[in-house]
Amino acid sequence: MSYEQKFTPQVTKDGSYTFFSDEFQEAFHSYHGAKQEAEIKFIKPTQIQNLARNNNSIRILDICYGLGYNSAAALEAIWQVNPQCYIELIGLEITAEVPQQAIANNLLSLWKQPIPQLLSELATNHQVTTSLLQGNLLLGDARETIQQLRQKQWQADGIFLDPFSPPKCPQLWSVEFIAKVAQCLKPRGKLATYSCAAAVRTALSLAGFKFGSTLGLGRKSPGTVASFEDNQELQPNENSVFLPLSLQEKEHLQTRAAIPYRDIHLRDSAEVILERRRKEQEASDLEPTSQWKKRWLLLNN
Repeated sequence: MSYEQKFTPQVTKDGSYTFFSDEFQEAFHSYHGAKQEAEIKFIKPTQIQNLARNNNSIRILDICYGLGYNSAAALEAIWQVNPQCYIELIGLEITAEVPQQAIANNLLSLWKQPIPQLLSELATNHQVTTSLLQGNLLLGDARETIQQLRQKQWQADGIFLDPFSPPKCPQLWSVEFIAKVAQCLKPRGKLATYSCAAAVRTALSLAGFKFGSTLGLGRKSPGTVASFEDNQELQPNENSVFLPLSLQEKEHLQTRAAIPYRDIHLRDSAEVILERRRKEQEASDLEPTSQWKKRWLLLNN
């Protein structure tokens, strides 16, 4: 089967398109709106625009670059408020096939030029250099490429953590991987992800992050924004997209769902990682997650 056949554009509710992965049996974006998801779950939580108003240089790390929507939205947001801001963009992706298919299907035309042209060059040549953008697409297992960045002591102002869901791709949600990701974030930087999974939030906490929830998209669950800064940085205000953790979310972190994925040598298969966690959950004295769900179902009714 060719890649064109495997990756057929599927329309989402905001008119933008996504792909469906046969390998992971998941769409690359929420069907509530692929473009909106990039803006609501990644751009706004990392406060990239606010940073651009006061800085002429910004570094972005896009983990699981995919179709390039998060990067496109970041470039647009930054240049809207500071057209002369210099951007260093690094995308991590397993192969160039999905970014190239997004370009072939003209899916980045949602953004104004020169963004589609720049990201087309990035997908084709794996790098792009202009007076305002230095972009690099690092191909391969993100568990390896993230270590290349760490060795160079490269750090981002904003990180987008956007793998497929934890049950499908636990390799990129493990305690060990997120610890490496944390080392690639500046002390005052922010990390955003669409996931609110308790296991993911545990891994973020173990990496030294404070975190809060971000707004959901449609009826979808909230995402997570994380920072090394004190919780004050993540407190909501009248213009904020951050939400403090609810009591229900806090209690979720005390259940077996919060037992994180572990991948000590950063090379185990998904099956091995999932089985390791299953055994740890079975041996745990923490409250069963099903019991937590039942309790809160009664309370919410």
